[in-house]
Amino acid sequence: MAELRIVIVDDSPFSIAVIRGVLEDAGFEVVGEASSLEEVKDVVKNTKPNLVTMDMTLPGTDGFECTRAVHAISPSTKVIIISSMMDDEIVQEAKKNKASGYIQKPVDSDELLTLIHRITDHEELFQTLDSEFSNVFKEAMLDGMNKMTKTLLHYKKESFHHEEHSSAGLTIIMGIIGSFSGRMLLDMKMETAERVVSSILKRNPSGNDEILAAIGELANIISGNACSILNRRNKAYGLRVAPPTIMHGEQVHISAPSYKTFSALAETDFGDILINVGFQRGDDHWM
Repeated sequence: MAELRIVIVDDSPFSIAVIRGVLEDAGFEVVGEASSLEEVKDVVKNTKPNLVTMDMTLPGTDGFECTRAVHAISPSTKVIIISSMMDDEIVQEAKKNKASGYIQKPVDSDELLTLIHRITDHEELFQTLDSEFSNVFKEAMLDGMNKMTKTLLHYKKESFHHEEHSSAGLTIIMGIIGSFSGRMLLDMKMETAERVVSSILKRNPSGNDEILAAIGELANIISGNACSILNRRNKAYGLRVAPPTIMHGEQVHISAPSYKTFSALAETDFGDILINVGFQRGDDHWM
């Protein structure tokens, strides 16, 4: 946390001095100041800060325009709005402009430092999850298929992307909630699903309803086991799965989420099965 690099944006030398004192006493590095839109652009481009404290009232501009400029130059930089005004309309506008938090002047040192710690910890937690979830869900699918069908699968194609999903015939959607929200898709041809269910039941399924129910439970097991593994690694994730949503038929298309997802196409004894999963920061970034 001591390595956090911060820029202060304010047109009041007094406010800058107060905020700088709070930050530097806490061990943070203040790498620049700005009091106009052009100065904001220059200092962010030159210093690439982790965090910007943003006043709302600035000559010829406002905190929202400057926040957009910060994110255009450095999308990962967090912005905290610090303003003498705070009402519902301004707070909602701050959220729309992807500010990470909002506090009111006069600056309370404990409030500011608590907000910074929460934002930074939340981001670090998401980055850890983002680096782990793909391998965990792949292993959960491999393990689930092995335990339920006594077969092994092989992943032959993997990618991260952000695009609409066209179903091969049957898609199970598992919603995931917790500190971060997300979803897992399991997709396959109906013929593949029937073979998988026949292997699990050791008999032919009685019909489509039994196939759909069995594959829905398989998706629930895979996603639930993966979330449990992630929760054991860090209980702060608090991940839980929602009941499955089942979609099947010809020409089924699933809209792309607003976040990137990971896809792995598995070759199995029953046919190809696609697993697709992803997580987003969501509104939880707002403090």
